[in-house]
Amino acid sequence: MSAPASPAGSAHPAPSTRRAVFNTVRGSLGNLVEWYDVYVYTVFASYLQSSFFADGEPNAGIYTMAIFAVTFVMRPIGSWFFGRFADRHGRRPALVFSISVMAGASLLIAITPTAESIGSLAVVILVLCRLLQGFATGGEYGTSATYMSEAATPGLRGFFSSFQYVTLVGGHVLAQITLLVQQAFLTDEQIREFGWRIAFLIGALGAVVVLYLRRAMDESLHTDTEDKRRGSMTELFTAYPKQLLVCFLVTLGGTVAFYTYSVNGPLIVKSTYTDRGMTATWINLAALVFLMLIQPLGGLLSDRIGRKPLLVGFGVAGVLWSWTFLNLLPKVETPMVSFLLLAGTYVILTGYTSINAIVKAELFPAHIRALGLGLGYALANSMFGGTAPVIYETAKEKNALDAFGIYVTVAIGISLLVYVFVLKNRQQTYLDREQLAHRDRVTVQ
Repeated sequence: MSAPASPAGSAHPAPSTRRAVFNTVRGSLGNLVEWYDVYVYTVFASYLQSSFFADGEPNAGIYTMAIFAVTFVMRPIGSWFFGRFADRHGRRPALVFSISVMAGASLLIAITPTAESIGSLAVVILVLCRLLQGFATGGEYGTSATYMSEAATPGLRGFFSSFQYVTLVGGHVLAQITLLVQQAFLTDEQIREFGWRIAFLIGALGAVVVLYLRRAMDESLHTDTEDKRRGSMTELFTAYPKQLLVCFLVTLGGTVAFYTYSVNGPLIVKSTYTDRGMTATWINLAALVFLMLIQPLGGLLSDRIGRKPLLVGFGVAGVLWSWTFLNLLPKVETPMVSFLLLAGTYVILTGYTSINAIVKAELFPAHIRALGLGLGYALANSMFGGTAPVIYETAKEKNALDAFGIYVTVAIGISLLVYVFVLKNRQQTYLDREQLAHRDRVTVQ
């Protein structure tokens, strides 16, 4: 896609590598904490369902995953609110605001009484808190992806922006480690009684620390102009509808694959090794650490050969492998083989996760970037990604896992068509043009 020039003075020049590292760390740490709060829910899901639903509720597992899915309804709203805020007032204040909301919601979950104490009000509070977290996460993704893309040095944008998924997956890893530590020192009954509360309290305290760190970040957007197009939905839908649609379609298959592989996959492993102590936790933890560590490699590779080859590779492999993965993993009862299946699948997934932030950021100019990127991602993520775990649970209950495998394959296939026929490789992007425009102004001055 071609990239016409964006408004002059809309973005800061690319910083030095040292400043880029400094800003990336502060930007991504918040991402780490926010996604820890997202995934600690799924990791402790079995303990939450016994605390928030009555004993003997036959659909408690589906309801628990449905609460996980319903929070995705708030992500487009969060993306709209924080994206508009970030494009008008700057990336830093938007990131500070989103982490504050997440901290408050996590703290409230940690202290909410159980269903045994207050009945159905407990699950109402849980849903409201998760909606708040969905709102904050919707804002975090688009704004942090925008910030890290703008804060990166030219030629290393793929590498630096990959740390968004390093910390996104890192949040899942921390959630798994939290469970592992508790399983080592607490009984299952103690985790069920109060251990899960400690996990959410850790997220709230971590958010407070990040809130302090983010106040020292550099701003990546100038806010000294009176451009009314900044963060405008009218501007987005009239001037950049194609970019918004491409962002949505690029995300569709990737987000279904991500939640299928990294949420359903570990849950399958957990159900396979229920009678082997912490075996499943160790397998899932090792595989997620592997996924986290290979993200920068994907980002670096994209800086060398372009973004498109990685996305096409992910799309082709995902179409060919997803159905087999979903059918084979539940049948494996050897820990090493389970790990290798997850790890190999995560290599495929990295073709999308390591570069999806920079690919979407490059679609939009600075004055509409946080809103366009965030909204396009959040709409696809809410409709297809967040629903994948509950669709899987329902398919399992109905003995229709083959149908779910076809669903995942078709979703990835749709995105593959976009990767092949719409995206261009190594073309000049809005980020490049903004930097060149700044360089030209400096030269003239």
